Amino acid sequence: MSGVAGIKSARKTSIEASGKIVSLMLRRFFAALVLLTATYVQAQPSLPSSFHSKTIHSPEGADIFVRWGGTGPVALLIHGYAENSDSWAPLAADLMKDHTVVVPDLRGIGHSSKPASGYDKKTEAKDIRAVVTALGYDRAFVIAHDIGNMVAYAYAAMYPDKVARLVVMDAPIPGIGPWAEILQMPGVWHFNFHGPDAERLVAGRERIYLDRIWNDFTGDPSKPDNATRDFFAATYAQPGGMRAGFAQFAAFPQDAIDNRAFQQVKLPMPVLAVGGEKSFGPTQAVIMREVATNVQEAVVPGSGHWLMEESPAYTDNLIRQFIDSPENSTLTPAASAATTTDSREKRVTPAEYEFPHHGNPGTGSSGVSGIETVVLKGDPDVAGVYTIMLRVPAHTQIAAHSHGDDRVATVISGTWHIGYGDKFDEKKLKALPPGSFYTEPPNTTHFAQAGDEPVVVQITGFGPSSTAYVDRSQDPRSQNH
Repeated sequence: MSGVAGIKSARKTSIEASGKIVSLMLRRFFAALVLLTATYVQAQPSLPSSFHSKTIHSPEGADIFVRWGGTGPVALLIHGYAENSDSWAPLAADLMKDHTVVVPDLRGIGHSSKPASGYDKKTEAKDIRAVVTALGYDRAFVIAHDIGNMVAYAYAAMYPDKVARLVVMDAPIPGIGPWAEILQMPGVWHFNFHGPDAERLVAGRERIYLDRIWNDFTGDPSKPDNATRDFFAATYAQPGGMRAGFAQFAAFPQDAIDNRAFQQVKLPMPVLAVGGEKSFGPTQAVIMREVATNVQEAVVPGSGHWLMEESPAYTDNLIRQFIDSPENSTLTPAASAATTTDSREKRVTPAEYEFPHHGNPGTGSSGVSGIETVVLKGDPDVAGVYTIMLRVPAHTQIAAHSHGDDRVATVISGTWHIGYGDKFDEKKLKALPPGSFYTEPPNTTHFAQAGDEPVVVQITGFGPSSTAYVDRSQDPRSQNH
Protein backbone atom coordinates (compact mmCIF):
# COMPACT_ATOMS: atom_id res chain seq x y z
CA MET A 1 0.00 0.00 0.00
CA SER A 2 2.82 2.40 0.89
CA GLY A 3 4.27 1.83 -2.59
CA VAL A 4 0.95 2.67 -4.21
CA ALA A 5 0.62 5.76 -2.01
CA GLY A 6 4.11 6.81 -3.04
CA ILE A 7 3.25 6.45 -6.71
CA LYS A 8 0.07 8.50 -6.22
CA SER A 9 1.99 11.17 -4.34
CA ALA A 10 4.62 11.32 -7.08
CA ARG A 11 1.94 11.56 -9.73
CA LYS A 12 0.23 14.37 -7.77
CA THR A 13 3.51 16.23 -7.48
CA SER A 14 4.19 15.73 -11.20
CA ILE A 15 0.70 16.96 -12.14
CA GLU A 16 1.05 20.01 -9.90
CA ALA A 17 4.43 20.79 -11.46
CA SER A 18 2.99 20.35 -14.94
CA GLY A 19 0.11 22.60 -14.00
CA LYS A 20 2.51 25.31 -12.87
CA ILE A 21 4.46 25.03 -16.11
CA VAL A 22 1.28 25.23 -18.19
CA SER A 23 0.07 28.17 -16.10
CA LEU A 24 3.38 29.95 -16.60
CA MET A 25 3.30 29.25 -20.34
CA LEU A 26 -0.26 30.57 -20.58
CA ARG A 27 0.65 33.72 -18.66
CA ARG A 28 3.59 34.31 -20.98
CA PHE A 29 1.44 33.62 -24.03
CA PHE A 30 -1.26 36.07 -22.98
CA ALA A 31 1.32 38.67 -22.01
CA ALA A 32 2.90 38.34 -25.46
CA LEU A 33 -0.55 38.52 -27.04
CA VAL A 34 -1.37 41.72 -25.14
CA LEU A 35 1.98 43.22 -26.15
CA LEU A 36 1.45 42.20 -29.76
CA THR A 37 -2.06 43.65 -29.77
CA ALA A 38 -0.81 46.90 -28.25
CA THR A 39 1.91 47.12 -30.86
CA TYR A 40 -0.58 46.65 -33.66
CA VAL A 41 -2.94 49.27 -32.23
CA GLN A 42 -0.10 51.75 -31.93
CA ALA A 43 1.01 51.07 -35.49
CA GLN A 44 -2.34 51.55 -37.22
CA PRO A 45 -2.61 54.87 -39.10
CA SER A 46 -4.55 57.68 -37.48
CA LEU A 47 -5.03 61.37 -38.19
CA PRO A 48 -3.98 63.74 -35.38
CA SER A 49 -6.28 63.45 -32.34
CA SER A 50 -6.67 67.23 -32.27
CA PHE A 51 -8.60 67.20 -35.57
CA HIS A 52 -12.29 68.08 -35.54
CA SER A 53 -14.78 65.77 -37.25
CA LYS A 54 -18.31 65.91 -38.63
CA THR A 55 -20.52 64.41 -41.31
CA ILE A 56 -21.65 66.75 -44.09
CA HIS A 57 -24.57 66.02 -46.40
CA SER A 58 -23.74 66.36 -50.08
CA PRO A 59 -26.56 67.52 -52.38
CA GLU A 60 -25.48 64.63 -54.62
CA GLY A 61 -26.98 62.14 -52.17
CA ALA A 62 -24.19 61.10 -49.81
CA ASP A 63 -23.12 61.89 -46.27
CA ILE A 64 -19.40 62.63 -46.24
CA PHE A 65 -17.34 62.18 -43.09
CA VAL A 66 -14.54 64.74 -42.81
CA ARG A 67 -11.83 65.64 -40.33
CA TRP A 68 -9.89 68.89 -40.27
CA GLY A 69 -7.35 70.75 -38.15
CA GLY A 70 -4.49 73.25 -38.12
CA THR A 71 -4.38 76.87 -39.26
CA GLY A 72 -3.30 78.66 -42.42
CA PRO A 73 -3.90 78.01 -46.15
CA VAL A 74 -6.23 75.09 -46.81
CA ALA A 75 -4.74 71.76 -47.91
CA LEU A 76 -7.35 69.26 -49.11
CA LEU A 77 -6.19 65.61 -49.00
CA ILE A 78 -8.10 63.03 -51.09
CA HIS A 79 -7.31 59.37 -50.36
CA GLY A 80 -7.41 56.33 -52.62
CA TYR A 81 -8.71 52.75 -52.72
CA ALA A 82 -7.72 50.05 -50.21
CA GLU A 83 -7.34 52.90 -47.71
CA ASN A 84 -9.36 55.71 -46.18
CA SER A 85 -8.58 59.24 -44.96
CA ASP A 86 -6.35 57.90 -42.15
CA SER A 87 -3.78 57.00 -44.80
CA TRP A 88 -2.79 60.68 -44.81
CA ALA A 89 -1.65 60.58 -41.15
CA PRO A 90 2.07 61.37 -41.73
CA LEU A 91 1.42 64.24 -44.14
CA ALA A 92 -1.50 65.68 -42.17
CA ALA A 93 0.54 65.79 -38.95
CA ASP A 94 3.20 67.85 -40.72
CA LEU A 95 0.98 70.13 -42.80
CA MET A 96 -1.25 71.10 -39.86
CA LYS A 97 1.67 73.07 -38.40
CA ASP A 98 1.07 75.85 -40.92
CA HIS A 99 -1.96 74.78 -42.98
CA THR A 100 -5.61 74.04 -42.38
CA VAL A 101 -5.79 70.38 -43.36
CA VAL A 102 -9.14 69.00 -44.61
CA VAL A 103 -9.35 65.21 -44.96
CA PRO A 104 -12.64 63.63 -46.11
CA ASP A 105 -13.55 59.98 -46.60
CA LEU A 106 -14.75 59.45 -50.15
CA ARG A 107 -18.35 58.39 -50.71
CA GLY A 108 -18.70 54.69 -49.87
CA ILE A 109 -15.44 54.47 -47.92
CA GLY A 110 -14.55 54.77 -44.23
CA HIS A 111 -17.18 56.59 -42.20
CA SER A 112 -18.95 58.15 -45.20
CA SER A 113 -22.31 56.77 -46.33
CA LYS A 114 -22.54 54.05 -48.96
CA PRO A 115 -25.30 55.01 -51.39
CA ALA A 116 -26.28 52.76 -54.28
CA SER A 117 -24.93 55.13 -56.95
CA GLY A 118 -22.88 58.25 -57.57
CA TYR A 119 -19.41 56.70 -57.77
CA ASP A 120 -18.42 58.45 -60.97
CA LYS A 121 -15.61 60.85 -60.06
CA LYS A 122 -17.48 63.91 -61.33
CA THR A 123 -20.17 63.29 -58.70
CA GLU A 124 -17.58 62.55 -56.03
CA ALA A 125 -15.84 65.84 -56.84
CA LYS A 126 -19.15 67.59 -56.14
CA ASP A 127 -19.26 65.77 -52.78
CA ILE A 128 -15.83 67.15 -51.95
CA ARG A 129 -16.80 70.67 -53.01
CA ALA A 130 -19.82 70.49 -50.71
CA VAL A 131 -17.51 69.54 -47.83
CA VAL A 132 -15.06 72.38 -48.47
CA THR A 133 -17.76 75.05 -48.66
CA ALA A 134 -19.73 73.65 -45.69
CA LEU A 135 -16.62 74.08 -43.55
CA GLY A 136 -16.43 77.71 -44.67
CA TYR A 137 -13.45 77.35 -46.98
CA ASP A 138 -13.06 78.08 -50.68
CA ARG A 139 -9.65 77.82 -52.38
CA ALA A 140 -7.23 75.04 -51.49
CA PHE A 141 -4.13 73.11 -52.33
CA VAL A 142 -5.43 69.72 -53.50
CA ILE A 143 -3.31 66.64 -52.82
CA ALA A 144 -4.45 63.20 -53.97
CA HIS A 145 -3.39 59.57 -54.31
CA ASP A 146 -4.70 56.57 -56.25
CA ILE A 147 -8.44 56.88 -56.99
CA GLY A 148 -8.19 60.20 -55.20
CA ASN A 149 -6.29 61.40 -58.31
CA MET A 150 -9.37 60.80 -60.40
CA VAL A 151 -11.62 62.71 -58.01
CA ALA A 152 -9.03 65.49 -57.72
CA TYR A 153 -8.75 65.84 -61.50
CA ALA A 154 -12.52 66.17 -61.85
CA TYR A 155 -12.50 68.68 -58.97
CA ALA A 156 -9.72 70.77 -60.57
CA ALA A 157 -11.41 70.65 -63.98
CA MET A 158 -14.78 71.70 -62.58
CA TYR A 159 -13.50 74.31 -60.12
CA PRO A 160 -10.16 75.48 -61.58
CA ASP A 161 -10.21 78.83 -59.77
CA LYS A 162 -10.66 77.01 -56.44
CA VAL A 163 -7.44 74.95 -56.74
CA ALA A 164 -4.23 76.82 -55.91
CA ARG A 165 -2.01 73.85 -56.81
CA LEU A 166 -2.65 70.20 -57.53
CA VAL A 167 -0.60 67.18 -56.45
CA VAL A 168 -1.48 63.77 -57.94
CA MET A 169 0.33 60.62 -56.89
CA ASP A 170 0.76 57.25 -58.58
CA ALA A 171 -2.44 56.40 -60.43
CA PRO A 172 -3.91 56.75 -63.92
CA ILE A 173 -6.75 59.00 -65.04
CA PRO A 174 -9.50 57.08 -66.90
CA GLY A 175 -9.61 57.96 -70.58
CA ILE A 176 -6.41 60.02 -70.51
CA GLY A 177 -3.00 59.26 -72.08
CA PRO A 178 -2.02 55.57 -71.91
CA TRP A 179 -5.34 54.51 -70.35
CA ALA A 180 -6.11 51.90 -73.03
CA GLU A 181 -2.69 50.30 -72.57
CA ILE A 182 -3.01 50.34 -68.78
CA LEU A 183 -6.30 48.46 -68.99
CA GLN A 184 -4.51 45.60 -70.79
CA MET A 185 -2.01 45.08 -67.96
CA PRO A 186 -2.61 41.95 -65.82
CA GLY A 187 -1.78 43.91 -62.66
CA VAL A 188 -5.00 45.94 -62.90
CA TRP A 189 -7.27 42.87 -62.80
CA HIS A 190 -9.17 44.50 -59.95
CA PHE A 191 -10.43 47.27 -62.27
CA ASN A 192 -12.87 44.72 -63.73
CA PHE A 193 -13.55 42.73 -60.56
CA HIS A 194 -16.92 43.92 -59.27
CA GLY A 195 -20.57 43.02 -59.09
CA PRO A 196 -22.70 40.78 -56.81
CA ASP A 197 -20.66 37.62 -57.40
CA ALA A 198 -17.42 39.44 -56.57
CA GLU A 199 -19.04 40.70 -53.37
CA ARG A 200 -20.01 37.14 -52.40
CA LEU A 201 -16.51 35.83 -53.13
CA VAL A 202 -14.83 38.48 -50.99
CA ALA A 203 -17.32 38.51 -48.10
CA GLY A 204 -15.41 37.56 -44.95
CA ARG A 205 -12.17 37.49 -46.98
CA GLU A 206 -11.64 41.22 -47.38
CA ARG A 207 -8.11 41.08 -46.02
CA ILE A 208 -7.12 38.36 -48.53
CA TYR A 209 -8.52 40.38 -51.44
CA LEU A 210 -6.85 43.62 -50.32
CA ASP A 211 -3.54 41.84 -49.61
CA ARG A 212 -3.36 40.96 -53.29
CA ILE A 213 -3.65 44.64 -54.20
CA TRP A 214 -1.23 45.83 -51.51
CA ASN A 215 1.33 43.16 -52.41
CA ASP A 216 1.09 43.69 -56.18
CA PHE A 217 1.88 47.39 -55.97
CA THR A 218 4.35 47.76 -53.10
CA GLY A 219 8.08 48.25 -53.46
CA ASP A 220 8.58 46.84 -49.94
CA PRO A 221 6.70 43.63 -48.99
CA SER A 222 6.52 44.79 -45.36
CA LYS A 223 4.60 47.94 -46.32
CA PRO A 224 1.80 48.56 -45.52
CA ASP A 225 2.43 46.66 -42.28
CA ASN A 226 -0.02 44.12 -40.85
CA ALA A 227 -1.62 46.52 -38.38
CA THR A 228 -2.32 48.99 -41.17
CA ARG A 229 -3.72 46.26 -43.40
CA ASP A 230 -5.99 44.95 -40.65
CA PHE A 231 -7.24 48.46 -39.96
CA PHE A 232 -8.13 49.25 -43.56
CA ALA A 233 -9.54 45.77 -44.24
CA ALA A 234 -11.93 46.23 -41.30
CA THR A 235 -13.28 49.46 -42.79
CA TYR A 236 -14.04 47.73 -46.10
CA ALA A 237 -15.65 44.80 -44.26
CA GLN A 238 -18.40 47.11 -42.97
CA PRO A 239 -21.88 46.40 -44.43
CA GLY A 240 -21.90 47.66 -47.99
CA GLY A 241 -18.19 48.48 -47.89
CA MET A 242 -17.05 46.15 -50.65
CA ARG A 243 -20.07 46.95 -52.84
CA ALA A 244 -19.21 50.64 -52.60
CA GLY A 245 -15.51 49.95 -53.13
CA PHE A 246 -16.19 47.92 -56.28
CA ALA A 247 -18.47 50.72 -57.51
CA GLN A 248 -15.45 53.02 -57.69
CA PHE A 249 -14.08 50.78 -60.48
CA ALA A 250 -17.42 50.10 -62.14
CA ALA A 251 -17.68 53.86 -62.79
CA PHE A 252 -14.45 53.99 -64.84
CA PRO A 253 -16.17 53.90 -68.27
CA GLN A 254 -18.26 56.95 -67.34
CA ASP A 255 -15.19 58.60 -65.80
CA ALA A 256 -13.35 58.16 -69.11
CA ILE A 257 -16.17 59.90 -70.98
CA ASP A 258 -16.23 62.78 -68.48
CA ASN A 259 -12.44 63.14 -68.48
CA ARG A 260 -12.18 63.34 -72.25
CA ALA A 261 -14.66 66.22 -72.08
CA PHE A 262 -12.67 67.89 -69.27
CA GLN A 263 -9.48 67.45 -71.32
CA GLN A 264 -10.69 69.99 -73.90
CA VAL A 265 -9.66 72.74 -71.46
CA LYS A 266 -6.28 72.14 -69.82
CA LEU A 267 -5.82 72.76 -66.12
CA PRO A 268 -4.27 76.20 -65.51
CA MET A 269 -2.86 75.66 -62.01
CA PRO A 270 0.64 74.24 -61.29
CA VAL A 271 0.56 70.44 -61.03
CA LEU A 272 3.02 68.11 -59.33
CA ALA A 273 2.90 64.56 -60.72
CA VAL A 274 4.53 62.07 -58.34
CA GLY A 275 5.19 58.42 -59.10
CA GLY A 276 6.81 55.66 -57.08
CA GLU A 277 10.02 54.45 -58.75
CA LYS A 278 8.76 50.84 -58.59
CA SER A 279 5.26 51.75 -59.69
CA PHE A 280 4.07 54.58 -61.97
CA GLY A 281 7.36 56.49 -61.93
CA PRO A 282 7.56 59.19 -64.65
CA THR A 283 4.36 57.91 -66.28
CA GLN A 284 2.38 60.02 -63.81
CA ALA A 285 3.79 63.18 -65.39
CA VAL A 286 3.17 61.84 -68.91
CA ILE A 287 -0.51 61.46 -68.03
CA MET A 288 -0.87 64.88 -66.43
CA ARG A 289 0.81 66.69 -69.32
CA GLU A 290 -2.17 65.55 -71.40
CA VAL A 291 -4.51 67.61 -69.22
CA ALA A 292 -2.46 70.45 -67.68
CA THR A 293 -0.22 73.25 -68.91
CA ASN A 294 2.25 73.43 -66.01
CA VAL A 295 3.39 70.01 -64.78
CA GLN A 296 6.39 69.25 -62.58
CA GLU A 297 7.60 65.66 -62.37
CA ALA A 298 8.99 63.75 -59.41
CA VAL A 299 9.76 60.11 -58.71
CA VAL A 300 10.09 58.72 -55.18
CA PRO A 301 13.20 56.47 -55.14
CA GLY A 302 12.68 52.85 -54.16
CA SER A 303 8.97 53.25 -53.47
CA GLY A 304 6.05 51.40 -54.93
CA HIS A 305 2.48 52.66 -55.01
CA TRP A 306 1.86 53.18 -51.27
CA LEU A 307 3.85 56.39 -50.85
CA MET A 308 2.56 57.37 -47.41
CA GLU A 309 3.44 53.94 -46.02
CA GLU A 310 6.65 53.27 -47.96
CA SER A 311 8.36 56.66 -48.08
CA PRO A 312 6.44 59.23 -46.02
CA ALA A 313 9.30 61.63 -45.27
CA TYR A 314 10.53 61.88 -48.85
CA THR A 315 7.00 62.28 -50.19
CA ASP A 316 6.12 64.84 -47.54
CA ASN A 317 9.19 66.87 -48.49
CA LEU A 318 8.25 66.82 -52.19
CA ILE A 319 4.75 68.06 -51.44
CA ARG A 320 6.02 70.68 -49.00
CA GLN A 321 8.46 72.12 -51.51
CA PHE A 322 5.80 72.28 -54.19
CA ILE A 323 2.92 73.87 -52.31
CA ASP A 324 5.12 76.35 -50.41
CA SER A 325 7.40 77.41 -53.29
CA PRO A 326 7.08 80.67 -55.29
CA GLU A 327 4.67 80.62 -58.23
CA ASN A 328 7.16 79.90 -61.01
CA SER A 329 9.76 77.88 -59.12
CA THR A 330 10.58 74.21 -59.67
CA LEU A 331 11.52 71.45 -57.29
CA THR A 332 15.01 71.48 -55.82
CA PRO A 333 17.67 69.40 -57.55
CA ALA A 334 17.39 66.93 -54.70
CA ALA A 335 13.81 66.24 -55.68
CA SER A 336 13.96 66.64 -59.43
CA ALA A 337 17.07 64.49 -59.71
CA ALA A 338 14.86 61.54 -58.82
CA THR A 339 13.23 61.84 -62.24
CA THR A 340 16.30 60.62 -64.09
CA THR A 341 16.43 57.09 -65.49
CA ASP A 342 18.80 56.09 -62.69
CA SER A 343 17.84 57.98 -59.53
CA ARG A 344 21.30 57.27 -58.07
CA GLU A 345 22.92 59.65 -60.54
CA LYS A 346 22.94 63.13 -59.01
CA ARG A 347 25.27 66.06 -59.47
CA VAL A 348 24.41 69.15 -57.44
CA THR A 349 26.61 72.17 -56.69
CA PRO A 350 26.23 74.15 -53.44
CA ALA A 351 24.72 77.03 -55.40
CA GLU A 352 21.91 74.76 -56.64
CA TYR A 353 20.56 73.80 -53.23
CA GLU A 354 17.13 75.29 -52.58
CA PHE A 355 15.39 74.91 -49.23
CA PRO A 356 11.68 75.17 -48.47
CA HIS A 357 10.54 78.59 -47.32
CA HIS A 358 9.53 77.25 -43.90
CA GLY A 359 10.80 74.99 -41.19
CA ASN A 360 10.09 71.34 -41.94
CA PRO A 361 12.19 69.27 -39.52
CA GLY A 362 11.82 65.64 -40.41
CA THR A 363 13.24 62.25 -39.44
CA GLY A 364 16.97 62.52 -38.85
CA SER A 365 16.85 66.13 -37.66
CA SER A 366 16.71 67.39 -34.08
CA GLY A 367 13.09 68.37 -34.58
CA VAL A 368 13.60 72.10 -33.99
CA SER A 369 10.78 73.83 -35.84
CA GLY A 370 12.91 76.42 -37.67
CA ILE A 371 15.21 73.86 -39.27
CA GLU A 372 14.66 73.36 -43.02
CA THR A 373 15.31 69.87 -44.35
CA VAL A 374 15.87 68.45 -47.82
CA VAL A 375 16.24 64.69 -48.43
CA LEU A 376 18.98 64.24 -51.03
CA LYS A 377 19.04 60.44 -51.20
CA GLY A 378 17.11 57.53 -49.74
CA ASP A 379 14.63 57.82 -46.91
CA PRO A 380 15.68 58.25 -43.24
CA ASP A 381 12.46 56.48 -42.19
CA VAL A 382 13.45 53.13 -43.71
CA ALA A 383 16.42 50.77 -43.83
CA GLY A 384 19.21 51.92 -46.14
CA VAL A 385 21.60 54.76 -46.79
CA TYR A 386 20.18 58.27 -46.79
CA THR A 387 21.57 61.80 -47.04
CA ILE A 388 19.80 64.88 -45.74
CA MET A 389 20.69 68.56 -45.87
CA LEU A 390 19.75 70.78 -42.94
CA ARG A 391 19.69 74.57 -42.79
CA VAL A 392 19.74 75.74 -39.18
CA PRO A 393 18.67 79.33 -38.38
CA ALA A 394 21.14 81.67 -36.67
CA HIS A 395 21.20 81.54 -32.86
CA THR A 396 19.55 78.11 -32.75
CA GLN A 397 20.48 76.02 -29.73
CA ILE A 398 19.85 72.27 -29.71
CA ALA A 399 19.74 70.36 -26.41
CA ALA A 400 21.50 67.05 -25.83
CA HIS A 401 20.03 64.27 -27.95
CA SER A 402 21.04 61.17 -29.89
CA HIS A 403 20.11 59.29 -33.06
CA GLY A 404 19.67 55.55 -33.36
CA ASP A 405 21.78 55.16 -36.48
CA ASP A 406 25.46 55.76 -37.30
CA ARG A 407 25.91 59.15 -39.03
CA VAL A 408 28.64 61.31 -40.50
CA ALA A 409 28.32 65.00 -41.32
CA THR A 410 30.00 67.83 -43.23
CA VAL A 411 29.51 71.53 -42.60
CA ILE A 412 28.62 73.19 -45.91
CA SER A 413 28.29 76.82 -44.82
CA GLY A 414 28.33 78.86 -41.63
CA THR A 415 30.11 77.90 -38.44
CA TRP A 416 28.56 75.02 -36.55
CA HIS A 417 29.33 74.51 -32.86
CA ILE A 418 28.97 70.93 -31.67
CA GLY A 419 29.81 69.04 -28.49
CA TYR A 420 29.32 65.57 -27.01
CA GLY A 421 27.68 64.79 -23.70
CA ASP A 422 24.38 64.39 -21.87
CA LYS A 423 23.89 68.10 -21.17
CA PHE A 424 24.37 71.27 -23.20
CA ASP A 425 27.72 72.77 -22.16
CA GLU A 426 29.21 75.71 -24.06
CA LYS A 427 32.69 74.79 -22.81
CA LYS A 428 32.49 71.49 -24.69
CA LEU A 429 31.47 73.06 -28.01
CA LYS A 430 33.94 73.06 -30.88
CA ALA A 431 33.59 75.59 -33.70
CA LEU A 432 33.45 73.87 -37.08
CA PRO A 433 33.81 76.18 -40.11
CA PRO A 434 32.72 75.21 -43.67
CA GLY A 435 34.37 72.01 -44.86
CA SER A 436 34.58 70.54 -41.36
CA PHE A 437 33.67 66.90 -40.72
CA TYR A 438 32.21 65.30 -37.61
CA THR A 439 30.53 62.06 -36.54
CA GLU A 440 27.34 61.19 -34.70
CA PRO A 441 27.86 57.60 -33.51
CA PRO A 442 24.68 55.60 -32.82
CA ASN A 443 22.97 56.50 -29.53
CA THR A 444 25.78 58.93 -28.63
CA THR A 445 24.43 62.13 -27.11
CA HIS A 446 25.52 65.44 -28.58
CA PHE A 447 24.36 69.05 -28.66
CA ALA A 448 24.90 71.97 -31.01
CA GLN A 449 24.51 75.67 -31.59
CA ALA A 450 24.51 78.08 -34.52
CA GLY A 451 26.11 81.50 -34.14
CA ASP A 452 25.24 84.78 -35.87
CA GLU A 453 24.61 83.16 -39.26
CA PRO A 454 22.59 80.21 -40.54
CA VAL A 455 24.40 76.89 -40.82
CA VAL A 456 23.99 74.30 -43.57
CA VAL A 457 24.99 70.74 -42.67
CA GLN A 458 24.92 67.61 -44.82
CA ILE A 459 24.36 64.34 -42.91
CA THR A 460 24.60 60.77 -44.16
CA GLY A 461 23.38 57.80 -42.13
CA PHE A 462 21.92 54.34 -42.43
CA GLY A 463 18.22 54.35 -41.63
CA PRO A 464 15.83 54.00 -40.09
CA SER A 465 16.86 57.04 -38.08
CA SER A 466 15.37 58.38 -34.87
CA THR A 467 15.91 61.22 -32.41
CA ALA A 468 15.83 60.89 -28.60
CA TYR A 469 16.40 63.75 -26.17
CA VAL A 470 18.13 63.18 -22.83
CA ASP A 471 15.61 65.51 -21.19
CA ARG A 472 12.22 64.86 -22.78
CA SER A 473 10.95 68.27 -21.67
CA GLN A 474 13.51 69.79 -24.05
CA ASP A 475 12.21 67.84 -27.05
CA PRO A 476 10.81 70.52 -29.39
CA ARG A 477 8.60 67.97 -31.14
CA SER A 478 6.51 67.51 -27.99
CA GLN A 479 6.46 71.26 -27.41
CA ASN A 480 5.14 71.89 -30.92
CA HIS A 481 2.05 69.68 -30.52
